[in-house]
This record gives sequence, structure tokens and C-alpha cells, in this order.
Amino acid sequence: RLSAYFAYTKSIRKMIYTTNAVEGYHRQVRKVTKTKGAFTSDMALLKLVYLATRRIEKKWSSPLHNWGLTVQQLAIKFEGRLKLDIN
Repeated sequence: RLSAYFAYTKSIRKMIYTTNAVEGYHRQVRKVTKTKGAFTSDMALLKLVYLATRRIEKKWSSPLHNWGLTVQQLAIKFEGRLKLDIN
């Protein structure tokens, strides 16, 4: 099963195993939810996480390193599944 991982290029493998973005997102959501005691309903929690996500998204401005090359490699590897808008 590990051989399937090595079938990808180095830049795609780095994108697969790097969890910094996910961990950062979870840390920011926890920061918002940990100060609240209890939620009146599941919908109240969902709304809070949604609003936190909208705020966090505004900070997502820096692209991934070598993204142009990586997305081209992904388009070749998964032909027909990834639509690129090249203008």
C-alpha cells in the first residue's frame, strides 16, 4: 500500500502528508468553541463553526508552494476528474 503513495511526484506527496493547514484550521475553530460552555442545540454549534470558518477563510491567501506544477501533475494523474480553467 505504501507503493501507491510513492507513485505520486514529490510535490503531490508533500501535499498529501502535510497536515499543518488542517491542524491550523482545527486550532482556530477550537479557540472559538472552547470559550463557550454549552450549546443550546447542535444547530447553534454548527452556526458558530460556520461563522468561524468564514472568518478563517479570509486569511487563506497564500498559495501552496509550486502549486502550478502540482495542479498540472494532478490533472494528468486524474485525467477528466480535475477541471482546470486555463485562460
